[in-house]
Amino acid sequence: MTRVLGLIGLVIAMAIGFYLYTKSAQTASSAVGAASPRAAIDVTGVRNDLLAFASAEKQQFALEGKYLSLDELRAKGTVLPQDRRGQYSYSADVSGTSFRITATYSGPEMAGAPKSLSIGETMQIETQ
Repeated sequence: MTRVLGLIGLVIAMAIGFYLYTKSAQTASSAVGAASPRAAIDVTGVRNDLLAFASAEKQQFALEGKYLSLDELRAKGTVLPQDRRGQYSYSADVSGTSFRITATYSGPEMAGAPKSLSIGETMQIETQ
């Protein structure tokens, strides 16, 4: 009888643990701004890419006092992410004293996936 009660207690404890785990996964994906795990993964990757692009631009500005296009940075040997990540494509609007790099979503409707994310000199990611 003790073994049966121990087994029932174990099953109940595992059910509670699974419930808490699924709730924390939902909270983590909604904190990123996405409603599904796939969207959360894509948006996190895009945010990291935008930060990498912006960091490279800031380093370039520190070296030469001007911002360069992504192609010019690559030509100088700067290691940058690809121009696409999943259904997001990147574009850059660069002048000598400012820049804005935008990631635009062009895939099928995905719950919680922002249509556009961008970053500028302030290193703040904006979501539309």
